Amino acid sequence: MISLDRFRLQQWAEEEIRRLRATLPEAIAHRIGNLTVLFEEAPDSIRISEGVEPDALGLFEGPDLTEEGCGTLPPRMTLYLVNLWNEADGNPCRFREEVRRTFLHELGHFLGLSESALADRDLE
Repeated sequence: MISLDRFRLQQWAEEEIRRLRATLPEAIAHRIGNLTVLFEEAPDSIRISEGVEPDALGLFEGPDLTEEGCGTLPPRMTLYLVNLWNEADGNPCRFREEVRRTFLHELGHFLGLSESALADRDLE
């Protein structure tokens, strides 16, 4: 098990997301061009008070594609690096897989998919 290094975790996460984006169908890749991806260690106290679980792996905020142009916030995704690392039991390969699954899960929300639709795709 490799010790926790936030910079390294973010670097691995960015690499994984870059690889994943390159494999997306052109229609989806084009639509997510303006989707901001942020990296934090874990949800802060404000997010937790808003109902985000302390051990959440990711969060999508803002309008999804079906609501495009609605709301004041641009769409954004946050990945929680320490929580992803803990979920992966400190294994770099599993961490990358968790980043991939979480990115796809949150991307599904951006595309307008519900939790049950994501579960049907094995992305719960």
